[in-house]
Amino acid sequence: MAAKGAEEAAVDVAVPEGASIASGDNTVWTDVSLLLEAACEDLRDGELVHGDNFNLFAAMSALEIMDPKMDSGMVCKYYSVDEAIENGAAPVPISFYKTVDVQCTIDIMDYLLACEATWHKGHSLAQTVFSCIYLLRPDRTSSHALLHSYCRVIRATCKAVISVVSDARTHEEEDLFTMAYGLPLDGDGDEKCLSLLNAVEETISRQLRACKAHSSKRRVLEDIEPLQENVDLEEGYCKALLCRLRFRKHFYHVLTSMRRPQGRGLELARKHIATSISELECIRKSSEFLRSIACGACDDDTEDRTTASGCQPIGFDASLNCRLSAPTPPRTIKILSWKMAIDYFVKLLHDLDIICSYSLDPLLEGVLHFVVQFQKSQPDLVARAHLQLLLVQDGKLYGRDSMFAVINRVAALPEVTKNHDIQNNEYIGQLGQLVINMLKILCTNSAWQRRKLGKTLQDWRVIYVQLELAFRKDFGDVLSSPDDENVCMKIFQHILLWVEEQTYWIASHFLILGFELELYSPSEYCMVYWYMYVVLIKLAEKTHLKMAARNDTNKRKGKKKRDSIKDVAREYRIPPAVLFVQCQICLVEGLTMMLAALRNENMILQSPNPFNTEQERFFQHFELLQKACVPDHISYPAFHESTTYARISTLVMYNYFKDAQRIAKEVKSSFSNDPDKLAELRRIEQVAEHNSIALNVICQVGALDPKLKVSFEFSHHPYFATAVVKRS
Repeated sequence: MAAKGAEEAAVDVAVPEGASIASGDNTVWTDVSLLLEAACEDLRDGELVHGDNFNLFAAMSALEIMDPKMDSGMVCKYYSVDEAIENGAAPVPISFYKTVDVQCTIDIMDYLLACEATWHKGHSLAQTVFSCIYLLRPDRTSSHALLHSYCRVIRATCKAVISVVSDARTHEEEDLFTMAYGLPLDGDGDEKCLSLLNAVEETISRQLRACKAHSSKRRVLEDIEPLQENVDLEEGYCKALLCRLRFRKHFYHVLTSMRRPQGRGLELARKHIATSISELECIRKSSEFLRSIACGACDDDTEDRTTASGCQPIGFDASLNCRLSAPTPPRTIKILSWKMAIDYFVKLLHDLDIICSYSLDPLLEGVLHFVVQFQKSQPDLVARAHLQLLLVQDGKLYGRDSMFAVINRVAALPEVTKNHDIQNNEYIGQLGQLVINMLKILCTNSAWQRRKLGKTLQDWRVIYVQLELAFRKDFGDVLSSPDDENVCMKIFQHILLWVEEQTYWIASHFLILGFELELYSPSEYCMVYWYMYVVLIKLAEKTHLKMAARNDTNKRKGKKKRDSIKDVAREYRIPPAVLFVQCQICLVEGLTMMLAALRNENMILQSPNPFNTEQERFFQHFELLQKACVPDHISYPAFHESTTYARISTLVMYNYFKDAQRIAKEVKSSFSNDPDKLAELRRIEQVAEHNSIALNVICQVGALDPKLKVSFEFSHHPYFATAVVKRS
């Protein structure tokens, strides 16, 4: 039931007069329990009490009274930070018994790590990291050097992470990530967090050396105060604290080093990443020691525990910041376990290390290949934000190369183009912005990426038309000249060819992402592979033309006549990049015809869809491609006509899978230095081989055995299906 407008909507209900409680000069409190009870009795399920101006937006923002998930005032142990502190929820020091104080401080560190990982996974900062009362009142911990330095570096780290995600502008996919809700992210003195942390680290290091010293040396080190009272536990506690402090220090260095312009800090960041991963493993190993001394105080469930010791930490209350999440209801958050948090940070650091090890390839093809391969590991938001900021800085690739220079290289424009007036053309500038947008889109999550890529296809088609018209208008007279060495003619050809090739690459990637996101049902595989086939045909054609134009540009003048025959032969050879696409074309054509033949011969059960027809599903899946006319003149009738007469016997006679296998074997040697392409070719070979065998089995016994069932799975490749033949 919504609280808004309760009195207006229930004015006709007879309510006994209740006693009023004075509360100041101008206000009184009135008991409305009977009014609400009477209103509830008159409501049916799903109805709300509301006023005349209560619209859908207000309904979505309404609070459901007495519901713990909707009413932000319901589950609150304390109603303010001051009240929590007054009731001893976050004491400083935590305990006057030093051993307990150290143990509880480690629990706070571990729980903060779990909260930080939970925040990175998309939950509210207010209800995760800043559920720590010590962070909400930074000055209170100044007398506790260990806790104070740790809290400062946590706040500085959160600020650095928010900064990188905000600057990358990818936070639309995780709306809550960058919202700080007025929390004290900018504590006075946080810029000195590393110096404070180093001082504490040095102190604990001295204590560790002292407890390791031989008895003969102990007299020299008597002036060093031990960390806590129990001599037997001193070394274990010192090690547990040091690895946690060092991890925080090196992780902060990773974040700051990676933000250096033009990738200048990547090498240094890799060193800190290696140390951070090493310290995380030490943190993981410290669990055994901390669990052993916690004994009965720890939780029984080792998988869900949020600290290494298993004990509940002191100084946390997620309900304190619930009201900061308005106007939306507070989320119910389950903090990640301590083990899962460590696993998350290990993966994050490995992802960042991959970014830092990237060679900053100046060629756009290399950049796109790297980003697509990187996304296959499913990196989280923080890693993807760092990648985007590395690729695009100040409107330039890596902050160094202008987009015109990038286009110049990828389109293989003549050398003289670098100083040509063409770079000042308005549409060339727009094309550069499209390249920037594409790089940013490729750094987002798969769902967001697919949606944005589909929409940007229309922009690429429009810019192609605009460039073509602009070139013909500005250079029309020159372009009609038969002179092959004309610079404007080369610019015209190369840029337009590259724009078309890039458009079809985006379209193919759009279709592939549908498999990754599991958007296609088995009954739709046929139409998807058919559309992939027509897109890949165009991609291979444009790639071949672009490479031929590039080879023509690279020809050296004054070649001897005896070399001309070799040049002609070389021109007729299909480039490996085109053969690679041709291999995929054979595979998708084979899958299309195989699926169509099985459907036509009733060997695949087709469950009728009660909600829409096949033509409607065709339009739903490919609407964005159709609107952009990618490719031209492609429609559902064309798909239906090309697959209606497919038969298994015909497919066996011309086995596309055999062609895919043959091309894959032939082209392998051309990619001996490219492990990613080699791995992809091996996967294609496996799919083609298994489908060829399945096709022969179906042809031989399919018609004779009605119990033979054919299904498709993705056991050898993430988006090329493999046929599985079984008897039911």
